[in-house]
Amino acid sequence: MTQAVHTRRIFSGVQPTGNLTLGNYLGAVKRFVEMQDQDWQTIYCVVDLHAITVWQDPEQLRRATRELAAAFLACGLDPARSILFNQSQVPQHAQLAWIFNCVARLGWLNRMTQFKDKAGKDRERVSTGLYVYPNLMAADILLYHATHVPVGEDQKQHVELTRDIAAKFNNDYGVPDFFPMPEPVIEGTATRVMSLRDGTKKMSKSDPSDMSRINLTDDADAISQKIRKARTDPEPLPSEMDGLEGRAEARNLVNIYAALSGLSPEAVLAEHGGKAFSEFKPALADLTVASISPISAKMRELMGDVAEIDRILGRGADQAAEIAEPILAKTYEIVGMVRSR
Repeated sequence: MTQAVHTRRIFSGVQPTGNLTLGNYLGAVKRFVEMQDQDWQTIYCVVDLHAITVWQDPEQLRRATRELAAAFLACGLDPARSILFNQSQVPQHAQLAWIFNCVARLGWLNRMTQFKDKAGKDRERVSTGLYVYPNLMAADILLYHATHVPVGEDQKQHVELTRDIAAKFNNDYGVPDFFPMPEPVIEGTATRVMSLRDGTKKMSKSDPSDMSRINLTDDADAISQKIRKARTDPEPLPSEMDGLEGRAEARNLVNIYAALSGLSPEAVLAEHGGKAFSEFKPALADLTVASISPISAKMRELMGDVAEIDRILGRGADQAAEIAEPILAKTYEIVGMVRSR
């Protein structure tokens, strides 16, 4: 039997649950933009169905969806080269997710560490959507026969589950090459940007302290203040990477500088090694302002015309559905569903 050859295709999504941070930009959106220039089709999604696994204010969800789309565009995502849409406009995501609910095993979901982290001690009160959302994530990816998924380290487990679901479906229905085995793409110096207040925790838009993160909507003064007040230690920067061992906050700031400048962390230390943080932080603040301020300004401009954002998302949804519908139709046929249209 001839092995199926799948189109090289990127899929990734981001939840519209508040301001994007520097961590989202460096760990995800910046790489999304760079991938447009490589040899694969790129599909990016505002995953609003995932967002409602916890309650969202409807008006705020609408604004956050448009604001996230504006952030993608302001960072350089080109809707002429990439497909950009919001998930709820393509119902095939939810349709395939139901099939995967029937393929995935309970034990697999019980091992998902992100559910344990998000549910905490009150697991009996969280939504069932939060529990099964890895199956929806698998549907997001496999609905397009995506072959590569750019993710942070914390999402790698979900791509592995996606591969398990694809393998089980293919095996159960005797279609060994129907769904591809997507590969996680984890690369770059700042795929996991940490909190400015605690270098052992990921930078998060849900952190109660706004000083823990740089928001893409922050102005220059706010960015500079947050960098100046970022937690560090009293020792100067080392000249070698070994000198960052056990210094989580120092390593985080070096990695941020490296990611924004395009240098390696080793090159950053070669340039700034021996300097006190009182010298390094202003340089990092200037670099961050120069990188983020144009994005913030473009986002404000784009949010002044939400009709245009909606048009871009709608066109992207049409393009996504053109790819998704034949794959879903074939999935239904394989499963044994009767469709008259």
